[in-house]
Amino acid sequence: MSLDLASTTLAGRGRATSPPPTGEHRWPAWLVPALPAALSLALGLWGLSRQGAIWRDEAATWGVAERSIPEIWHMTGHVDLVHGLYYLFIHAIFEVFGPHLTALRLPSVLGAMVAVAVTAATARRLAGPLAGVAAGLTLAILPVMQRYGQEGRSFTLVAAGVAVATWLLTGALDLTGPAGSTAARTKQRRRATELLRWTAYATVMLATTLLNWLALFALAAHGATVLIAGRNGQRPLLAWWLTAAVAIAGGTLPLIVASSRQAGQVAWIQPPSVGSLLGVAAMLIVALACTRVPGLPRGPRSPVAVGLPLLAVPHLGLLLASWLVKPLYVDRYVLFASIGLSLLAGPALAWVTRTLAARIRSRRPGRPRAEALLAVIVTFALLALLPLELSLRTPKSRTDDVRAAAAKVATVAHPGDGIVFIPAHRRDAALVTPSSFRGLDDLALAETAGPSGTLYGTEAAPADIRAAMLTHRRIIVLSDGGSAPVAATAQDRAKLAVLAQHFTPAASGDAGGRQVTTYERNP
Repeated sequence: MSLDLASTTLAGRGRATSPPPTGEHRWPAWLVPALPAALSLALGLWGLSRQGAIWRDEAATWGVAERSIPEIWHMTGHVDLVHGLYYLFIHAIFEVFGPHLTALRLPSVLGAMVAVAVTAATARRLAGPLAGVAAGLTLAILPVMQRYGQEGRSFTLVAAGVAVATWLLTGALDLTGPAGSTAARTKQRRRATELLRWTAYATVMLATTLLNWLALFALAAHGATVLIAGRNGQRPLLAWWLTAAVAIAGGTLPLIVASSRQAGQVAWIQPPSVGSLLGVAAMLIVALACTRVPGLPRGPRSPVAVGLPLLAVPHLGLLLASWLVKPLYVDRYVLFASIGLSLLAGPALAWVTRTLAARIRSRRPGRPRAEALLAVIVTFALLALLPLELSLRTPKSRTDDVRAAAAKVATVAHPGDGIVFIPAHRRDAALVTPSSFRGLDDLALAETAGPSGTLYGTEAAPADIRAAMLTHRRIIVLSDGGSAPVAATAQDRAKLAVLAQHFTPAASGDAGGRQVTTYERNP
C-alpha cells in the first residue's frame, strides 16, 4: 500500500488540531514547553550560589577552565579526556563572563531548562498537550534534575542533547514510511526532509556523545524504538538510523579509545550497591505501571515505544557493564534516562487529572478542568519535596566545600608556614581559592597543575618531601574529614611518617567536610 506524503502531513495536522478531551483547554504549541521550562529555570536559579560553596567535582571544572587552551589540551592527553569538550566550553564562558559561580553553574541551569522544554514538546507530539506539560513538569521537579541543574558539570547539558535528539527522532517517525508509488517530486521532497532530519539527529547526538560518550546508551535506546517501528512497517526508518548510528559511533570511537587509557580515573567507583539496584528497580516498576494507563497511545510513535527504552537501556546497560567490565554505575552518568521516565509519567499523570476532573464534573458540572488539577498536583509535589529541595541548596548537600576548607586554612596559617595535602587531590582548594594559601609553602609540590598536564599538579619524590617538611616549624595539613588521613601513595606515606616522628598536632578543625590540622615541630 502506498503512502503519500501529503496525506501523511494532513493526517499529522489533523492530530495536532483535533479538539482536546473534555475539560481541557486548547493549548498553544509554544505554551506546552514554556510552562515547564519556566519552572525549571526558577528552580535552577533558586539558591544557585549555595552560599558560595563549591564541591570537589566543581572545583575540578573551575581549576581546568581557568587554564589556557594549550594547557587544557595538554591535560586531556593525561587525564579527564572524557570531559575535555565540556572544559573547553566552560573555559570560553569564563573568558567572556569571568570565573565566578554563576558563570560556572548557569550552563547547567540552562541545560536542565532545555531538557525539560524539549521533553515537554516530545510528549506533546506523542500523547497530546496536557501530557506534554505534565511530562515537562515531572522532569523539572525530579530531585536528581534539580541537583545536577545546579552543578558545574556536564550532566544536564548531556541530558539536553539527548532530549533534542529524541525530539528529532520522534519527528522522523512521522516522515519515514514505505515509498509506494507516490509522485517523483513528492518522493524527492520527502527524501530531502528525511535527510535533513537525520542529519540534524546525527549532528546533535554526536555532539552529545562527545560531551560524554556514555550518551551512546541513549543511541542504543533510540535503536530499540526504531526496531519497534520496523516491526510496524516502517522499515526504511531502520536504514536511516543505522546510517546515523554508524556516523555517531565512528565519530565517538577515538574519544572512547583514548579515554580508556585513563580508566584509572574511575577506580573510585564501587560495584553497584543494593540501594542503586533498588532505585533502578523502583523506577522501572513505576514506568511499567505508567504503561498500563488506559488510553495511552500505542505503537511506534508512543510514550511507551520512546520512553521505556530511554529509561531502561541506559540504566540496565551501565549496570551490565559494571558487572562484566568494571564498576561504572553512577546515577548522574545516565541522568538523561530521566527523560524516558518523564515521557511515561507525563501521559499517565495527564490521564489521572482528566479522569479526576471528569468524575468531579459529573457531580459538579463546569468544574474543575484537568489543567487546574495538574497545577494542584504539581504544587503538592513541590511542597512535599520542599525539605529535600531546601537541603539541596545548602553547602552540606555535597561531599565537601573547598572554599570553606580554604577559608579555614587562611584563619589558622601564619606567613611562612608549610602546607601539605593528604591526598594530593585536596590541593583543589588552593586552585579555586589561591588567595587563602598566599604566603604558604606547598612542601610536596614539584610542578603546578597547568604545566604538568594534571588536575592537581605533580608531587616531589618522598625523600624531597621529607627534607622540605623538616625545614619548617609549623605545617598545616588539609585532608578529608571524618577520619585520619589515608596514605594511598608513597608521597602520602612520607608526609604522615614525618608528621608522626617530628611534629605534634596543635589544633584541628573541620571545615566544609574537610580536616584542617596545625602541626608544630617537636622540641
